[in-house]
Amino acid sequence: MFDHPRQMTPMMPADNANLSDLAVDVIRKSAELSGRLHPVSRRCVVDLLRIINSYYSNLIEGHKTHPIDIEHAMQRIYFDDPEKRALQEESLIHIEVQETIERDLAKKEIKICSSEFIRSIHKRFYERMPAEFKIVNNKKTGEKVEVIPGDYRLHEVVVGQHVPPTHYAVPDFMGFFEESYEGTSLQGEQKILAAGASHHRLGWIHPFTDGNGRVMRLFTDTFMHNIPVKGYGLWTISRGFARQRDDYYKALTWGDAPRQGDYDGRGNLSLKGLTAFCRFFLETCLDQISFMGTLLRLDDMLDRIKGYIELRNKKMVPGDGPIKVEAVRLLQEALLKGEYNRGQASRITGLPERTARVILSSLVKEGLLVSDTPRGPVRLAVSAKAAPYWFPSLFPDK
Repeated sequence: MFDHPRQMTPMMPADNANLSDLAVDVIRKSAELSGRLHPVSRRCVVDLLRIINSYYSNLIEGHKTHPIDIEHAMQRIYFDDPEKRALQEESLIHIEVQETIERDLAKKEIKICSSEFIRSIHKRFYERMPAEFKIVNNKKTGEKVEVIPGDYRLHEVVVGQHVPPTHYAVPDFMGFFEESYEGTSLQGEQKILAAGASHHRLGWIHPFTDGNGRVMRLFTDTFMHNIPVKGYGLWTISRGFARQRDDYYKALTWGDAPRQGDYDGRGNLSLKGLTAFCRFFLETCLDQISFMGTLLRLDDMLDRIKGYIELRNKKMVPGDGPIKVEAVRLLQEALLKGEYNRGQASRITGLPERTARVILSSLVKEGLLVSDTPRGPVRLAVSAKAAPYWFPSLFPDK
């Protein structure tokens, strides 16, 4: 029985040159990714990736809601079917919790490894969850248990082959978790290694009745933003975990293992196991950075936008109808320049002002250009319907 925080050690992977090199690569390559786009244009990709993050994080839990249906939920368009609507609501909550956390991080310093913050993630998520998702079966006892938003579990659980700490010791384990990962003692690539290690150890504690996986991944998103890993938000770790779901669970299981003799660290758990999980974590990061790097090559993006408009005019992709070919220039200008005033539409397209404004208005109506005010500057946006053509393979086709 796990009832003392020291039973969770080690808290960091082995001092390993190969692991450090991987961590440095994550920092460097993610930063390079952030320089691919105009800062304003990056916003549309980050907004899209929140939808993708929600889709893949919930997919790991066996809940599948296509990004188009998630986008509909953002527009308050829901299925009549109660079960499908509940899944839409769950995905929307995930996005809004992530946005709230990111705004809070931008405004103030937050102790992201503290019990208070981690419980706040769970509370924000579950206090708005559909009622049917707040009652779960305890696999250990077979009883139905209510999920109390933000509260630690008050019962014993079994997660696969792992038996997490006894419920009454969860606050002590979470206190040790904060002590191990919060603060300024970790520098440089060590912070990336801590992101991987803390992801595992939070899951190992399994502090909540339900929702631990989602909390883990939202916590890790926050950790990466807080380090900060420049460029994070243009790629998402949840997509990597979901696309390697079996390997993800195997890697978590490696980290659960007890110490394997005198050559396996000095903690209660396996140092080799935690190191293996952190390697998997970093390799997944690099895989997703590389994937998004291929999609964010500027010349290729410009070509795909042009190709999308051509397909629209051939009625080969869904949409509200054909779009004049000059719309390509308006979209490409937004990608390159970030934003521009509506009055520049005529100059950009080479069309009479009235005609150019009609085209621009149609792009705004479809959500391919957006503006903060009805007459304000416009910038690029990526609808879930256009995303498969602008960013192929980012998520499965409907």
